[in-house]
Amino acid sequence: MANKHDRHDEPVKHDQGDPPVNRNVPSEAHPPGLSGHFARIASATSNATGTPWAFLLAVGIILVWGITGPLFHFSDTWQLVINTGTTIVTFLMVFLIQNTQNRDAKALHLKLDELLRAAKEARNDLIDIEEDDTADLEDLQRQYRELREHAPPSGRPELPRAG
Repeated sequence: MANKHDRHDEPVKHDQGDPPVNRNVPSEAHPPGLSGHFARIASATSNATGTPWAFLLAVGIILVWGITGPLFHFSDTWQLVINTGTTIVTFLMVFLIQNTQNRDAKALHLKLDELLRAAKEARNDLIDIEEDDTADLEDLQRQYRELREHAPPSGRPELPRAG
């Protein structure tokens, strides 16, 4: 079955003088509202927890907990404290990490889309390819694998163009 990547349209030609895309980016880094507040908190937390100091703090907490074991006679409550604390932190960190990865992936895709848009020989139908379904992506991967297998040793093969 044909998909949008079976056609090999001529790429959009760009002149050297093409203006950059106007993104209408607001002056603040995150949009207002709940998602903006969450993005700011997630970004700050991600930056803070990814430092050596945060790791040392976590190790310190574990050491203090371990050292206080004999003081509390290794009781169920003593074990429950660390179990509950680590469970809560892990649960919250999953959402913060996912938010950070989503924003990073979106930014990366936008940068790649801009490179595809600006490159004269790029296949513009690859812009926003991350939105395609899995079958289309696998078909496109197969096409590129075939290109690689048939590539001359001294260069790259030309993509077939619609005739």
